Amino acid sequence: MSPVAMRGRRSEGQPKGTKEAKVAKGTRATQRPPGHRSLRFLVLLVVGLLLCLLGVVMVLSASSVNDLRAHGDAWYHLKRQVIWLLIGLAGLMVMIRIDYRRLRPLAVPGLFGCMALLMLVLVPGVGLSAIGSTRWLDLGVVSLQPSELAKMALVLYCADLLSRRERPLTDKKLTLYPVVGMVGLIGVLLMLEPDLGTTMIMGAIAVAMLFFAGLQLRLLALLVGGGALGAFGLTMSAGYRRQRLLGMLDPWTDPLNTGWQAIQSGVAISNGGLFGVGLGASRSKWGFLPFAHTDFIYAIIAEEFGLIGAGLVLVGFLVIGLVGLSTALHAPDPFGQLLAAGITTWIMIQAFVNIGAVLGRLPITGVPLPFVSFGGTALIVTLGAFGILLNIARQTP
Repeated sequence: MSPVAMRGRRSEGQPKGTKEAKVAKGTRATQRPPGHRSLRFLVLLVVGLLLCLLGVVMVLSASSVNDLRAHGDAWYHLKRQVIWLLIGLAGLMVMIRIDYRRLRPLAVPGLFGCMALLMLVLVPGVGLSAIGSTRWLDLGVVSLQPSELAKMALVLYCADLLSRRERPLTDKKLTLYPVVGMVGLIGVLLMLEPDLGTTMIMGAIAVAMLFFAGLQLRLLALLVGGGALGAFGLTMSAGYRRQRLLGMLDPWTDPLNTGWQAIQSGVAISNGGLFGVGLGASRSKWGFLPFAHTDFIYAIIAEEFGLIGAGLVLVGFLVIGLVGLSTALHAPDPFGQLLAAGITTWIMIQAFVNIGAVLGRLPITGVPLPFVSFGGTALIVTLGAFGILLNIARQTP
């Protein structure tokens, strides 16, 4: 059942019409949202925390060798990951305690604020460049990646816009066109960095939320087809992106350059076999596999824990997807339904893109694995968004 068909649904147990009800409502707004620790809440929380714990362990395993050589400290990346994880968990707890409905007024200003940050990244001397892309803002001690914030802002904006009664989905000028326009503006800013991977994820999130809102399948097919053609055109328009695509199709045509990462990732996965070589015993992290603690951390998991360990990670994301969508279907209002669906599809799409690239089924885009890969902004924002999903889950019957 789509959120549009459920707009008239009222939350169970919601007080109404009496003085006591108004007091209760005000108390909830100032303290914590209503609800209880439902089975959905507990399953999501446990699986999310297990993936975060796995991430800490694997960041240490994947980065310690290079850290000792480059920084003289095998714990260099681990210490930063733990700090970011603690900040992210604090944000998760805050989001659990604040009723998700109170985030609704932040939808439009949050999106425009993120767009301003994306423009600021492009200012020479302000944005930080690495590996041919300018994606970070230098804040002195730390750096900030606005594109991660933009994902959450887009989900919040779409959920707010598509759940408003005065904006029926049949009126494309009030719903479809604004969503497509905002995705287009953000996409232009992201491609100036350039960052095709995040641009495609943004588009996929928007299409998924339009689907859950109840947009006609014919229009969805047109959006998906147009987006696929656009992505292919952007891929072929730049030499290095074109080489990545060709390297995915046949990495052995250029094994020492564009095909190197795909080949070494395949070697790592094949070395793992069924049960893996053991925690910390990976050979690929000894300089063979670049970005072992970020983009290709799943390859290290497969090498050290084998097919069974890698499969369990897939099961974890599958559980988050199924329980997250179940939460969306049972959310107490259309805004919560779309918000839960958007956050769930965001996490699932990003995991799919990362794992697909590691397995050589998708081009390498530099997208991190949610909860697991090393990274500050990505981990903190993902945990904050996951806290909102947990907030909705604890309010479902």
